[in-house]
Amino acid sequence: MLWISDEWKDYEVLDASDGERLERWGKYFLVRPDPQVIWKTPYSHPQWKKYDARYIRSNTGGGHWSEHHLPERWQIRYKDYLTFNVKPMNFKHTGVFPEQAANWDFIREKVASAGRPVRVLNLFAYSGGATLAAAAGGAEVFHVDASKGMVAWAKENAIASGLDQCPIHWMVDDCAKFIQREIRRGRRYDGIIMDPPSYGRGPGGEIWKMETSFYPFLQETAKVLSDDPLFVIINSYTTGLAPSAVAYAADVVFGKGTQAGELGLPVKQSGLILPCGATGRWTP
Repeated sequence: MLWISDEWKDYEVLDASDGERLERWGKYFLVRPDPQVIWKTPYSHPQWKKYDARYIRSNTGGGHWSEHHLPERWQIRYKDYLTFNVKPMNFKHTGVFPEQAANWDFIREKVASAGRPVRVLNLFAYSGGATLAAAAGGAEVFHVDASKGMVAWAKENAIASGLDQCPIHWMVDDCAKFIQREIRRGRRYDGIIMDPPSYGRGPGGEIWKMETSFYPFLQETAKVLSDDPLFVIINSYTTGLAPSAVAYAADVVFGKGTQAGELGLPVKQSGLILPCGATGRWTP
């Protein structure tokens, strides 16, 4: 299954060729590397020659922004309910993954149509897109990320979106340790969202490796799911991990009901759909 995030107005992939994508973020144009773009098409879109910044990978790892003609930050809006602060970061990212918009709409709709109080847990929550979507739907949200800076960024996005007065609990914490404490507290969640990294370290130096850490973590997370759950969403950008693998793991832990798919973005110049990551959506 392919879920396409095609309802943006402030963002679009203008073209994609030879390992790069040309994007419009509001009024600014960026060129960023993308390993999924293994095809070569003519660089016929005029913005290939007029971009505001290009991220160049280094042969030794990492990279840098070249020809950087951007403000320190600016804002883009998704539909009528989310506003994000965009900031170019050292490792090609901007603080927003636009392909996740399909999941944001799914989350907001599920929460809003539940007809009852809903509590949502967002793990590895990054800059808060899913958190804010759940809050916009009317949920009480627990937002957990190991990075103090990212939690602060998510709070800024909540303010920009007019959702800062919603019942959102912001926590800088190691997700695995947080889950263990929640199990002991007996707190349960109707919706769980997670975007585990391929590799990472927690605030106390805890090491996370997707291939060895994810499944045991998923098993523990199941212990905080309520008796009347709405959804579990698992995102993965780990290279080589198939959507069906994510879905199978969820089915084993939560019971059958997971839809496996990819998130995609339309490419304006070619009409292609750019694949952007694996997602599993479990519903009872």
